[in-house]
Amino acid sequence: MFARLQTHWQGVLQPRRGLDALLDAVENLQGAPLPASILETSILPARLANYSPENLDTLIAAGEVVWCGVEPLGEHDGRIALYLSDKLTTLLPVQPPLIDAASPLSEREQQLLNELARGGAAFFASLHEAVGGGYPGETLDALWSLVWRGLITNDTFHALRAYTTKPSTKQVKRQHNVPAFRSRRTTPPTAQGRWTLLPRPQTAPTPQEQTNWSHSIALQLLNRYGIVTRESATQENLPGGFSAVYDVLKALEESGRIRRGYFVDGLGATQFALPAAVDLLRSLRGNAQPERAELVTMAATDPANPYGAVLRWPAIDDDPGNPDQTNRSLTRSVGASVILRNGELLAYLRRNNPNLQVFLPSEEPDRSNAARDLAQFIAANGQREMRLRPADHRGGMLIGSINGQPAHLHLLSRYLQDSGFQAAPLGLNLRRILLPAGNVEAATEVQ
Repeated sequence: MFARLQTHWQGVLQPRRGLDALLDAVENLQGAPLPASILETSILPARLANYSPENLDTLIAAGEVVWCGVEPLGEHDGRIALYLSDKLTTLLPVQPPLIDAASPLSEREQQLLNELARGGAAFFASLHEAVGGGYPGETLDALWSLVWRGLITNDTFHALRAYTTKPSTKQVKRQHNVPAFRSRRTTPPTAQGRWTLLPRPQTAPTPQEQTNWSHSIALQLLNRYGIVTRESATQENLPGGFSAVYDVLKALEESGRIRRGYFVDGLGATQFALPAAVDLLRSLRGNAQPERAELVTMAATDPANPYGAVLRWPAIDDDPGNPDQTNRSLTRSVGASVILRNGELLAYLRRNNPNLQVFLPSEEPDRSNAARDLAQFIAANGQREMRLRPADHRGGMLIGSINGQPAHLHLLSRYLQDSGFQAAPLGLNLRRILLPAGNVEAATEVQ
């Protein structure tokens, strides 16, 4: 029930439209560590119908939204956090960034910090010259190192997009009648925009500053999840963990602003909730089996997915026809996605992996109903993905195995073929269905 609450509370079940909806999504996600590579392909589109990167650019250019680096993930990715600009100083950690003998600043990094502190926001070219020039790549690497240390940011999102985009060997088709230009500057794409310092403290926080931060973070967790548990704080990787916000949550409960109780079975006994979340949870329990099943897909790392963080991954049902009874070490890895039905985890898909992991109910008719709904959802969502990104799905969508066994041997195979999949030498394949021009836009809106 907690997972179903999150799909309603965080807005992934009914995506909205427009700049106001995007601002609401950013406000809900403030401070959560999000993989930059899937922010605009999975996390924001899960909350916004027909999400467009231009909308985020508009809000950043207007000074409404700021992004900050949290930690690097490999060579071309990293976790970032989004903030509303007027909440940045209250939600950023009050502890000074960790710089010690194990991870000291390089000479070029220190020069860049000094120049930004002296002259304020600056473009790459002027920064590079101010710190001595030389090989531009050295300055660029130093800038991104400072980004992942949480010390600087950029006033656009273009540099981060370029950073997380892997070099493509495909020839780009030229588009006519589209405004474009050839830059006369030598600034690399990952250095576009102006770089600026983040308002990070230089000394240890005072007790008052620590309390103010804990209060702001506690309210943010409540607004994001509705119900906050010890596991919620662990998922956020908060400095100080759950103890950093416990005293504030306790004070809020004693003042009557929030409630404390055992709202969700299976979680820790220490649970704090907003009254609106408790009311929503009660209404969902009153309609445990909605007339129309609530199916939604999202990134495994999405804050709205509690599995693998607040909730444990489910075990595969005991099926005599299924030789693999483990969950195959499911993780909240970047690129993996999950499918929920009425809050229950039905499927787990890995990036660029044709194996599908499913978790069907053990009893009939729930088992058959869930299998039918899952197959129809996978087919519909697959068609939508192929329409949105045809270059990534030239061969269609392939499911090679289900729970470790050949796809055609699993119960789900029959429902997948009824939904449009076709038997192929490597498994079950879904080919793109070409729609009349007038129906394409409407079809892409299906979640």
